[in-house]
Parts: sequence; C-alpha cells; structure tokens
Amino acid sequence: MAPLRVGYVPEHFSTPLYFAQTHFSLSADLIPFPSGTGHMVTALQAGDIDIAIGLTEGWIAAIAKSSPPDQAVDDLSNPNEFRLVGTYVQTPLCWAISTGQERDDITSVEDLKGKRVGVSRIGSGSYIMSFVLADRERWLDPTSPGPPFEPHPLQTFESLRKGMNEKSADFFMWEYFTSKRYYDSKSLHPIKKVGEIYTPWSSWKIVARNPFVNTPQLSSFLGKVNLGIEYFNQHEEEAVKYISNELDYEEEDAKEWMKTILQASLSSLTDNKSWAEQACEEAAHERSKPHHKPTVKEKQDLKLRQGSEADDGAVARIEPLFWISLNDNDFGVRVRRMEIRDKCRGRDVNDSL
Repeated sequence: MAPLRVGYVPEHFSTPLYFAQTHFSLSADLIPFPSGTGHMVTALQAGDIDIAIGLTEGWIAAIAKSSPPDQAVDDLSNPNEFRLVGTYVQTPLCWAISTGQERDDITSVEDLKGKRVGVSRIGSGSYIMSFVLADRERWLDPTSPGPPFEPHPLQTFESLRKGMNEKSADFFMWEYFTSKRYYDSKSLHPIKKVGEIYTPWSSWKIVARNPFVNTPQLSSFLGKVNLGIEYFNQHEEEAVKYISNELDYEEEDAKEWMKTILQASLSSLTDNKSWAEQACEEAAHERSKPHHKPTVKEKQDLKLRQGSEADDGAVARIEPLFWISLNDNDFGVRVRRMEIRDKCRGRDVNDSL
C-alpha cells in the first residue's frame, strides 16, 4: 500500500507532525505547502494529496462551495471531495494585520476601509479572514456584489511582505508569531503591525479525501499524529529547539507561542460522525474550557449576528464555526447554519450541509 500523501504548512504548528514521524514511525509522505490552505484545497481536489492539515475557515469554505445543498452526509462517491476528520489545534488563531513598514498612510485598522488586501489565494484563510475583519469593523455590506476589500493573490508569505512594500496591496493577514520576526527593519521585506484579529473557532482541522474516510489507513495516521501531539505537549524544550533551529523562529517567540497553543486529542474524532455531530461535540467542549476572552465590540457583534439567542452557549460557540462571512456572490453557497443550530438542540433535522 502506497504511503499517504499529507499536505501541511511548514510553520511552527507542524511540529507535532514532525514528532510523529521522527519518534513514532509515521509512514507518510509529508508535502509542504508554504502558500497555505488554499493551495492544499486545489491539491486535494486534483487528487495530488490524500490528507491535509490546514486552517478551519479554508476547509469549511471549500467544502461548502463544492457540496450540493442536498448531499447526504455519508455520500463519499466523489473521490476528489474531502471532509473534516479531526481537530488539530483547539485554540483560536491570532492573525496579525500588517502593512509595509514605510506605509505612513496606514497606521491602524481604521485606515484599511476600502483598501486592497493581499492574500495567498482566493479561498485561503488569509482571504476569508478579510471578510471576518470587515464584519468585525461593520464594513461588510450584504447587498454588495463584491468582497469588502479588493483581493490581490500574492501566493507566499514572502511575496505578501514584498508586495506590501511595493504597494501591490495595502495590507495582509498572517499568523502573529510568523509575522512578528519581520517587524524588524533589518529583516527581508520588513512589515509593521497595525492590528490583530482572532478566529472565533478552533483554528486547525484535518481533512481527508473521500476514498480515505473511515479507513484503517486514516485511523493509523490519526493515531500516530495523536502520539506526536502528546509528545509535543510533554517535551516543550525539544519543541522549542526544533522550532527555533529548523523553522527559523526566534527562541523567545517559540517559547511564547507554546504558552498560547492547545493541540487537540484526535482519539475521539475518528468515528463516522456528521459535520453537525462533530461541531456540536466541539461546541460542548469549547464551553468547558478557557477560551479567548472577547472584547466588548466582539460581544456586540455576536449579539447582532445571533439576536436574542446570543446567550445560548451552544449557539454562541457553534455558529461562528460555520458562519465565516460567506455569501452567494463569493462562493455560490449559503451555509445552512440553522440546521446545525437545531441539531445542537436535539431536534430531528437533516444534519447535512
């Protein structure tokens, strides 16, 4: 049997995957995708990789766009479609909002309204988070046929930094600790931070193409990754050394990042469950542990989106996971979140999306 082809982003979040391979004999071809989740979506749909670890928002957007609204949850007939099979990182992701270091015209988030956003690819996490940012700032116009910011795909993190200084775009968003070391004026293509935004959902998910769902090969892979996660949690010093030496992060930044991260346990996520069932279980889990403390503005925005039900813990946790600021004009699909909400409340509804 050929080894699984696994796509991943070669950043600090990949450390448990490295430990799974080096300490627990994970048999898989690990294929780096420095341009991120959007590129892995294309590779999965083309059949170039079998499994991938990437950002939640990118996976949900791609699945929602490609799946017919009436498709059954257990329909695995299309070999180039993929589905969620596990949570890799439980904690939210902090996205730094950055621009070119010499961009004196941009000093805060307020200066970004109507500006051009640099993204890795259309449909990537960096693209989708621009909708989340626009919604947080109340710049999202549901009647507009286009996105809130004019997107400029620039592929890689390095190209995004370069594009900011060459004014190919006005700002971009990338993970905070990856961005932080380029706030130094002596770095290559230096940038400056003008703000940040957290995802209101767990940040990293694992997906698999349909032919690999519910297979012993997938279960074995998830088991080995779980061992890598456990090793990561128990060997902070080794993790910091690997991140700083092999992934080009400052040692102090690696230590600070370790304090913010909570890797998931995959042992309970290999069952054949619908999206709604997995999401509702995650919602219940999220309610039982410390979480990103929302700002007053974030609380107000949540109430605006959810109306009188904003105090319902399950709804408050689960709706943002599937909401992601999608609209028909951008993706040709509307996420059917009401069915997810009803499923969480135990109603007899079709739990497919």
